[in-house]
Formats: sequence, structure tokens, C-alpha cells
Amino acid sequence: MVNIETRRIQTDSNRFVLNADFAFNHTNNDGTSVNQINGTLTTQLKSKDLKKIYLFLGNYKLIDSDEGNLQNSWFLHSRFNYKVNDLLRLEAFVQGQYNQLLVVEQRNLIGAGLRIKWMNKEHFTGYAGNSYMYEVEYSDRAGTTNYNHRNSTYFSLSYFPISETFSITNTVYYQPLYRDLQDYRILEQFRLDVPLYEWFKVFVIYDYYFDSKTPLNTMEYTSQLQVGIGLSF
Repeated sequence: MVNIETRRIQTDSNRFVLNADFAFNHTNNDGTSVNQINGTLTTQLKSKDLKKIYLFLGNYKLIDSDEGNLQNSWFLHSRFNYKVNDLLRLEAFVQGQYNQLLVVEQRNLIGAGLRIKWMNKEHFTGYAGNSYMYEVEYSDRAGTTNYNHRNSTYFSLSYFPISETFSITNTVYYQPLYRDLQDYRILEQFRLDVPLYEWFKVFVIYDYYFDSKTPLNTMEYTSQLQVGIGLSF
């Protein structure tokens, strides 16, 4: 699963925005080197009336050691958002992703649904959404290809202080199968952004992902902590 909520660009009147995040880590343990690369590109385009939003995301992550790749993953996401009023939005999206460490190495999906702004106060913003997704999952380890109809529900809350010295966003996704509610996925993400300049920031992200039923009929979870830098144009 990928948290799209924290990748959205919540600007009011800017019709075009481009954000880039990049993090690199090098570790040497008794002569064994480990290199980590994580790069994300986000771009958003709005119509003249600011009601239509086109969003594109791309990410690549590599963890490479002297003994070979420990992780190799990527995802691409494209989304259309239409603002009906101040509270309600309509959305449609397509996505492709790959992660060699998971039982489901590759997942492609298409979906559509509703998005609601449930909170809009001085320092707090909250969104909730519900979508239908049709997905195709490939698993080399299980030797299977599954075609699923799945529901996706998310809930997010963001805090922005007056000083703008930092921002916090917490998001939870819940994605069960329609035909089997005991087959579900959960993603919890906490994100802290600290702007140093108008165009430069540092960020901290913690992710926890849980899959109740993989194609091997096992449970699977992953967790990760990221620290990196971001550029905005």
C-alpha cells in the first residue's frame, strides 16, 4: 500500500506545483557496505477555476549491499480530483507498484470514489475518503495472479501551527476485499515536515503496513522509518 494522502499538494491558488524528495544513506559495517536511495517526484496541475486537480506521483527505493539488493521497489500513481463544493470531492485514479520483498511483488489497480473534508479549522485539517478499487496482484513466490474487487477507506488529520515551523500528518488506510472482509490491508503513516526555507525542508516518516492474508495464506507486515530532505518549486 502507498499513502497518497501525504503526497497531495494542498495549495489554494497555485495552478502548478512540483515537489521532489530525496534521501541517501551509506553504511559500512566491518567492511560490508550498504547504500540506500529513496527518491520521490510529485507534480500537481489545477484548472483555471481550481475545481479540477491532476496529480502524478513517482517513487523509487533501492537498498543495495555488497551481497546484492536487499530491497528494490517503485510505484507510479495518477489521480484526478473534482471539487463539487467546499466539503465534497470526486476522485478517480490508476496505480502501479512493485516491491521485491513482499509476497505480492507487483500490484496494478484502478479506482474511483468520494473524498470529504471533515475538519477545516485554523490549525487543523482533516479528510476522509472511500473508494472502489479493481486490482491485479502478481506473486512469483506463490505462482498466482489474483483479480480483486476491494474497498479503500482512509482517514487523515493534519496540524499546522501559526509559526509554520513544522507540520504533522497522520493517516490510516483500511482496504478489505468485498467478498471476504477478513482479507484486508492496513497502512498507518505518521509524517513530520520541518521547512527550513520556502523551497527546502527536512522530513521524518514512519510507516506500518499489515496484510492479513497473502497469496501464501500467511500474514505479512512491514515497518520503516525515513529521514530525508525535500525541494519545492
